[in-house]
Amino acid sequence: MNGRWLVALAAAVTFAGAVTPAASAAPAPRAACPEQAGVLHCLTTYTPGTARAMAAGWGADDLAAAYGLPAAPGPDTVVGISIAFDAPNLEADLAAYRAQYGLPPCTSANGCFRKVNQQGAAAPLPEVSFGWALESTLDVSMVSAACPSCRILVVEGNTPGFADLAETEDTAVRLGAKVVSNSYGAREGGAALAYASHYQHPGVTVVASSGDSGFTAASYPAVLASTVAVGGTSLARDPDAPRGWAEQAWTYGGSGCSAYIAKPKWQRDTHCGKRTVADVAAAAEDLAVHYADAGGWLPVSGTSASAPFVAGLIGRSGHAGAVQPAGLYANAGAFTDVTSGNNDPAGGGKKCGGDYLCVAGPGYDAPTGVGVPNGLAGF
Repeated sequence: MNGRWLVALAAAVTFAGAVTPAASAAPAPRAACPEQAGVLHCLTTYTPGTARAMAAGWGADDLAAAYGLPAAPGPDTVVGISIAFDAPNLEADLAAYRAQYGLPPCTSANGCFRKVNQQGAAAPLPEVSFGWALESTLDVSMVSAACPSCRILVVEGNTPGFADLAETEDTAVRLGAKVVSNSYGAREGGAALAYASHYQHPGVTVVASSGDSGFTAASYPAVLASTVAVGGTSLARDPDAPRGWAEQAWTYGGSGCSAYIAKPKWQRDTHCGKRTVADVAAAAEDLAVHYADAGGWLPVSGTSASAPFVAGLIGRSGHAGAVQPAGLYANAGAFTDVTSGNNDPAGGGKKCGGDYLCVAGPGYDAPTGVGVPNGLAGF
């Protein structure tokens, strides 16, 4: 997840010509949902074989401290999760996460948790996908960390196709979601943009991950002007910093300049003539989730963590629905500016010529937008 892993050792050849087994190598991070043409893919990476019995990675308490979240839990806003495929153990994994961090139970029985298919019915649910179920688990965990009092509505699409996930969006809104989080993406283009209207609903805030491939073509649906596009950061403790934490642009967090979407009036950066991604950012590296199918607690990374976290904060703010991208720029001073790091894994910023489109700096930059949350003030 950090981009630093061991290279496997070459197999040794004995004097008799027999080949000995290759030395074990540290497993490389893996995309939970590998990219496929013509469909959306979830934006989570994990390292196989790293699950453990104890929580590993940044937890809800760390995020609350890093972002100065209030002690009061907030309102019971309905936060929708648009996702593909079924996660059969989702409620149990969510219970383990919330218990670990002292968050109140969120269950079907108490009305806090609800899972439905893309038509809004409790059954039949779609087929199961290991990677997408991991994504679902991360989504509900991050919403919980951001807003312990929010109700969570998970709408599962039959496939990760554009039409099916567009329907999950509409269903989430129809069932009462005031914020809808989308931790998936695909390269923008005509096939994807044909469904843009499903990500724009009056009185609803739509949030989407900016992508996990660094500075590249803008990701849909984050690129839509109606969507709050959330980039990623790397979080670290820093006792010398005023807030006790340091943050920089996550190496793999997505940013991009749209080839299709007109420049919104509220976005004033000068080196991209159309819509620039992202708008805001939050931690996207080494987040702790409980995922029984992987064997326990698993550290995961991706802007699929930062987007539902921001969605939860919007729900907690009490202004869900009223919060739209334009308002975040108007309230830029209420966010903590991220001024270091880049999202050019191979070139350290050379891919964009050291420009703000892939290098964090004072003020707006594409990897981290106007900054990271400072309590709920920006929302």
